Parts: sequence; C-alpha cells; structure tokens
Amino acid sequence: MSKRSEIIDGKYAASQKKGLVYTEVLGWVDLGHAQGDDIRNLLSMIKKGKASGREFYDIRYSQGMTGLWGQFRSGKMMSWQIRRGRPDWEQKSIALAMTIARKFEAFQGAFPNNMVTDSGFSGEDLVSDLLGFYRVVSINNPFHLIRPISKIEALKRWDHYGKIGSWKNETFQPLLFPSPEKKSEC
Repeated sequence: MSKRSEIIDGKYAASQKKGLVYTEVLGWVDLGHAQGDDIRNLLSMIKKGKASGREFYDIRYSQGMTGLWGQFRSGKMMSWQIRRGRPDWEQKSIALAMTIARKFEAFQGAFPNNMVTDSGFSGEDLVSDLLGFYRVVSINNPFHLIRPISKIEALKRWDHYGKIGSWKNETFQPLLFPSPEKKSEC
C-alpha cells in the first residue's frame, strides 16, 4: 500500500532500498519490490540445491505480509522439485516461473485482507517485482533506462491521477500517467 509520503526524487532511485518513484518507461515503481531480494534468495537456494549432490532437490518460495502491529504473518508459498544440472539460463527461468506475485496479489485483494489494504494488484506492484527480477539477473542499475522523474513532477501525477493503490493492474505491463501539464496542452 503505497503512500504519497513515500514518494522520493527519481535521482535517488538507484541508491534507495525503499520509496516510490515515477519513471517515464515503467510508471510508478516501488523500490522495496524492485530490490529483487526474493529472487536473490531463490537463486541462492537453487545454487545450494545444485551443490547438494542429489539428483533432485526441493525449493520453497513464499511471499507474505505482516498484519497490523506485526502480530501475525500470512501469505502464499509454493514448493518445487528441481533436477540437478540445470544450466544458468534455465535456473533463472525457473526462478522467474516460481515467483508467485500474481497469487500473492490476489490473496491481498481478497476478503478479509482487502479490508485493511488496497495493495492487491496495486498498479506498481507486479511491474516493480519484475524490475527486481531483472535487476538481479541482468542489469543492476537500470534507472538511466527507465528515466525516473523528480519528486515535484511525481507528486503532480499523484495529486492529479490519485493514489496508485486505486489503480489496479493484474499484468506486468506498466500503467503510465502522462504529465498533467502536457495532458492539458493537448
């Protein structure tokens, strides 16, 4: 559930672990989701399984959320059995297939979770998750390619179009919000 107060200037996107930035290519990006820590951990588990020497090894992957005041945690989990000897490209493909982002977003958007959060399929979530994957397996700092904008310009978009949590996106395609000034010039 992204908040207006989390918006930071795009020039800091590469160096911050948290925050919300608007980019010209991917729209809103949640930097927490875009870190790729879950993918890094998943690839590490695959590497350990590969080194185990067993022909098949099990990998468990989960995404979760903590309840109000941190008293409980809920989420989605899956387990896969992988045959040893997969090449590097296939390990990355397995990691991408294992992400349960869509299932987790549906879980967040369902009752009773939707009573306390608007985060289920929030417009920036899946795009940010996918960016996190590519930051781990491809280009660590892609921000010059996706062109983050200033905090002032991002705030204008937020104020004009509304909070990103009210815009739902069940795909990995970005939702783009043109500059309100450019829109009014048309």
